Amino acid sequence: MVGKDLLKILKESKYTTVLSGFEMLQENGYPAIRDGEESYDIEQKYGYSVDEMFTSAFYSTRKPQFFEFYRNELLSALDIPPGKGYLEMAELEEKGLFQTIITRRVFGLPERAGCKNVINLHGSVYENYCPHCGKKYPVEYIREAKRVPLCTECNAPIRPGVCLMGEKVDNAVITKAADEVQKADVLLVLGTNLKTYLCTQLINYYEGDKLIVVNPEPHFSDKYADILVSERVDITLEKILKELGEV
Repeated sequence: MVGKDLLKILKESKYTTVLSGFEMLQENGYPAIRDGEESYDIEQKYGYSVDEMFTSAFYSTRKPQFFEFYRNELLSALDIPPGKGYLEMAELEEKGLFQTIITRRVFGLPERAGCKNVINLHGSVYENYCPHCGKKYPVEYIREAKRVPLCTECNAPIRPGVCLMGEKVDNAVITKAADEVQKADVLLVLGTNLKTYLCTQLINYYEGDKLIVVNPEPHFSDKYADILVSERVDITLEKILKELGEV
């Protein structure tokens, strides 16, 4: 009955905002480079932890090492195409059931799957620029560079268009995301719990009574959800689409 019940709520909603979390990324096959064995292997390989390298300080002082890590460990993940959950999310947006998708993930998976109205709180690996002259560069320019990618106009190092650790999220982006949460009838949290950074930043702006959490991992914050679905995001979205096809 999960798909049928959720579809009814979504069809009755005038505005549904989606918060897309890390579990969706893992369902898509992206490695958790800050956790467990993957994190240990990276530290052994580079001599620094992920939390040390993915910072504004490391970018500023050790650009060759930063870009080696950035290309090999982050941009290599772009070879993984959007999976089932993201494709289903795009289809539900196309059918008018989702109005906005908000995420902290920088790999552009919602857009690559076909989503149109996406707010990337921490930027995107696809949006790179020269901090001196402002010229923009595609992600392929960084991937193909031998060492530090330099601006073709002024020879300055290119800046990845992502929010590095130690940097503040653009206030204009936060304000836009908060507005989208505030005007939502339904707030649908996919693949994360309510105590993650993504949710704690925005959840207080929600004024409705249909806070829905879809997440396979149990968490103490689940009690704050109006509706809890404890299963994979792609399975839940598939059920909604199946019900939609049968209406």
